[in-house]
Amino acid sequence: MNETVVLMGCGDVGPVHGKMADYGTLANAALSSADIRFAQCERLYVDSADSGSSEHDQDVTLGHGPLPLDLISIFTASNFDVVSMAGNHTMEYGAEAALETVAQFEKRGIRVVGAGPNLKEASTPVVIEKNGVKVAFLAYCSVLREGHEAGPNKPGVAPLRAHNTYKAVEWQAGMPQHAITVPYEEDLQQLVENIAATKQIADVVVLSLHWGLHYIPRVLADYQPIAAKAAFEAGADLILGHHPHVPKAIEMYAENQACFYSLGNFMFSTNTGLKPGHVEKLKRYGVVADLAEYPNCPHGEDSHRSLIAKAVFSRKGLETASFLPVQIDTQLRPEVLTRKHPRFDQNVAFMEWASKGYHHQFKIEGDEVVVTHS
Repeated sequence: MNETVVLMGCGDVGPVHGKMADYGTLANAALSSADIRFAQCERLYVDSADSGSSEHDQDVTLGHGPLPLDLISIFTASNFDVVSMAGNHTMEYGAEAALETVAQFEKRGIRVVGAGPNLKEASTPVVIEKNGVKVAFLAYCSVLREGHEAGPNKPGVAPLRAHNTYKAVEWQAGMPQHAITVPYEEDLQQLVENIAATKQIADVVVLSLHWGLHYIPRVLADYQPIAAKAAFEAGADLILGHHPHVPKAIEMYAENQACFYSLGNFMFSTNTGLKPGHVEKLKRYGVVADLAEYPNCPHGEDSHRSLIAKAVFSRKGLETASFLPVQIDTQLRPEVLTRKHPRFDQNVAFMEWASKGYHHQFKIEGDEVVVTHS
């Protein structure tokens, strides 16, 4: 008998408005069908929300500071089993708030990956065994501010940083340039070695990556396919990406290795709509802030598209990869779309467009979209 385990992976979670129990009302039924549920944690949760000031003053307004502890119930209400804290906001209020958040998750039986009191702990995999299959999780972050990376004796986030250089694309001075990004060699080497070692103790390795370009649809940074290829060659079975706040490409590196470059938002809100400077920044990305319908998450139409990555694993690795199309409503609730929903085909078409140029083939089966290698 071929024993299997079902994983559902979600994107950014961490709203700052409303009742936490309300966010999952349209998605929890689907999530309950999984054996393991994963999400990216976008916030910090501490006993007192007054935990000092951020080194980046704007983040106080943006809602990225430590939140009251009761808001961590967003994760327990949807029964998430594993969360990544390898994110760009994890260390903005210092080590104490970050490590307290880790402890609060662990206290509630939710496993944390990607951050810790030192690099060894931040890079340590979480292994969950279900139905006779051992599934290991690793998490790294590419969008780190300087000093937020974990070190041998320093708290922080597991890093997969990228160098950034520019190349002129026209002869005229002052014209837009092409950004060239490559992973830090030492970070990529550490990631590869960690994946290979983790594969020795687990049947499956799931890699969570907080990376890429936020708000801009479709476009990937150069370093992302480079890092994905290295991770898969080291033994990763599945990559779950996030940070851009919009869904991006899905690629099958091989028949049994899948990369979801960005899962987009899932349960998320922010105070950015209250800050005029942020609205102007969105304009630079070509995003029209939808303040009227989505005042607490005004990052444009594409930021309200989402998806749940679904993976079926056996002891041999990835058996099938698929996704459930999701639309976030004006109450910021992710709704898992049925095949008959008018937004179902629209969101599948969006993912087809976002994945153009990457190996994939979509096939609709019931209410989910199966992904195979093209």
